[in-house]
Amino acid sequence: MEDPFERRAVISGIGGSPLGRRLGRDDLDLSVEACCAAVADAGLSFHDVDGLASFPSAADGARRSVTGPSVWEVQDALGLELAWYSAGLEVSSQLGAVVNACLAVASGLARHVLVYRTVTESTGQGSGGRRGVEVPGRVTGANQWLLPFDVVSGANRMALYAQRHCFEYGTTREQLGSVPVAFRAHAARNPAAVYRDPLTMEEYLDARVISTPLCLYDCDVPIDGSTAFVVSPADVARDLPQPAVGIEAVGVALTARPGWDQWEDLTAVAARDAAAQLWSRTDLGPGDVDVAALYDGFSILVLLWLEALGFCARGESGAFVEGGARIGLGGELPINTHGGQLSAGRMHGFGLLREACLQVRGQAGDRQVRDAEVALVSNGGLGPLAGCLLLTRRG
Repeated sequence: MEDPFERRAVISGIGGSPLGRRLGRDDLDLSVEACCAAVADAGLSFHDVDGLASFPSAADGARRSVTGPSVWEVQDALGLELAWYSAGLEVSSQLGAVVNACLAVASGLARHVLVYRTVTESTGQGSGGRRGVEVPGRVTGANQWLLPFDVVSGANRMALYAQRHCFEYGTTREQLGSVPVAFRAHAARNPAAVYRDPLTMEEYLDARVISTPLCLYDCDVPIDGSTAFVVSPADVARDLPQPAVGIEAVGVALTARPGWDQWEDLTAVAARDAAAQLWSRTDLGPGDVDVAALYDGFSILVLLWLEALGFCARGESGAFVEGGARIGLGGELPINTHGGQLSAGRMHGFGLLREACLQVRGQAGDRQVRDAEVALVSNGGLGPLAGCLLLTRRG
């Protein structure tokens, strides 16, 4: 493609608040800390920031612990004078906020866009578990057909995809378990990870089942925290205090019906369409990727993203991850080198983007992948939500 919009933007700054279980801090407080860190990392002041984006939105009706503060609250707290802003759920996954920021920068609507994602799910759950944040007060839409059968979380829905994958392709629980076991080994190198103690396959297989075939360790870990990025024009890359992260290509397409259960092939998810579009926008291919940060809200999603992105053929992802060697540090395709959402904690995909940026910058410390110049990050894959970015070292 000639001059795609995403290549006219770079990620110029990254930052975050502390992450952890039940921090008990206000979500706006966490957001301000992350945003301050990202702006400082980009070498900017808040006078330079004229754009603001987030996912989803405090106006979308979801629980506050899931949405975080609205863009209006963050604008007011930081004293921003905005030329453009955006937030909402109906975008191509959590990464839709970053894609929107790239569009604003590329079109000249804004020059430096601050993008943030904040959750306080661990605190918000209280003693209610996932039901404490995921069951809406008013039952509408698809939930009216799901809640009577106790489908209270994404685990119940993704378990059906996992079961189908096992049936169609012979995927085993040991293969699924290779994902959380490998990611836990990565988390041991990440001081900020929630769970860093080793996880064995025996412990995985003995864990309580949440929704067959998914067990406790197949499900990500709710936490509190905030992550933020600054998206700027590509022409600032050489002047930044930190290495710029280029955006080579985006994948945001959705061609099938926008639901959990209406796909013509239940061994695939919305990742299929987003991945196809990503590769259509670049001359690079799966073989050029040095490190991947794939959405792991549930272990099965890693397998589905591997297939959708062409790292292996359909039905072969179980064999690809088996034993963990190919997805480990030093392996063919290191995945979720900070521990992923399964061990480092669920930042709804923004933690994955942060790790991918650190790897491309060469700043991942003890878990740095040698000579990592190209990173792929994906978000979502649940229902209609799926998006992916191909990142490159710039400047």
